[in-house]
Amino acid sequence: MSQIPPPPTNLRGAVDLSSLVNRPAAPAAPVDGAPAASAPGDALALPSLYFEGTDANFNDFIDLSMRVPIVVDLWAEWCGPCKQLSPILDRVVAEYAGRVVLVKVDVDANPQLTQAFQAQSIPAVAALVGGRPVQLFVGALPEQEVRDVFAQLLELAAQNGVTGTVTVDGDAGLAPEGEAAEQAEPEPEPLPPHHAEAYEAIERGDYDTAIQEYKTAIAQDPRDAMAVAGLAQVSLLARLAGKTLDAIRAAAAADPRDAQAQLDVADLDLSGGHVEDAFDRLLSLFPTLDAAGKDTVRTRMLDYFEIVGVDDPRVAKARARLTSLLY
Repeated sequence: MSQIPPPPTNLRGAVDLSSLVNRPAAPAAPVDGAPAASAPGDALALPSLYFEGTDANFNDFIDLSMRVPIVVDLWAEWCGPCKQLSPILDRVVAEYAGRVVLVKVDVDANPQLTQAFQAQSIPAVAALVGGRPVQLFVGALPEQEVRDVFAQLLELAAQNGVTGTVTVDGDAGLAPEGEAAEQAEPEPEPLPPHHAEAYEAIERGDYDTAIQEYKTAIAQDPRDAMAVAGLAQVSLLARLAGKTLDAIRAAAAADPRDAQAQLDVADLDLSGGHVEDAFDRLLSLFPTLDAAGKDTVRTRMLDYFEIVGVDDPRVAKARARLTSLLY
């Protein structure tokens, strides 16, 4: 990661970098609402270290990356590994005390950015340094490995003259028109006790405990939709724990009639964001199975619907197909 690659061809048009490609990395034009700095290492006032990136506002962050490295977290609400990685990224960004800024991009809501960063699976983490994209890693890495990646990113940024820092000032603006891209996030409401215990267990990698906490929450309130979705997500993480991508795909390819192998690769597809592939794999497998096998696939599909979100149009389409197979 010693040299910033040129922007991929398809990044232009989705996120226009053309005006920045030949611009010197520093000093950049001051961000509106922040005091002008005389050198690239001077501090820049922003409302937060954490922002939501969208197809509409992302060029503001490209501009900001001329002063400070921008870490881009590509995620989705239904993605279990994304939720495992997110608090790690938050902690590491906080530890760097303004030397990096984190921009979170919901891939479902921002298809242009998803295409721009070539996000074939999520979670995917990239960066912007001096207006140019850098691919960092894919998947939920352990915290120490994330720290190692950030350290390499800072070295790369320094080599390219991007050495600014950020101070947090709630009155500072970010967008060129004077509107902040996002104000500092409000304090979230505390989670219900069993949900909180489950989240802490997931962060530790203790999926069995998280499963039990969600089951307890559901037993206390069967209408707890968050617990139902959480149980489906952590069950997916538990099934994939300790398995390698190559082994899962090899087993499925070796015997297309092996129901467990197909279930495993469907889990892998869903965790990587290939929702329609996961749905199609199990729905194509369904007619070939006996009654017990069909019930297993039906249950797994219902879990997938909770993970992806029952209002997602892909879920509606798959649910209709499943219903037609059942009746």
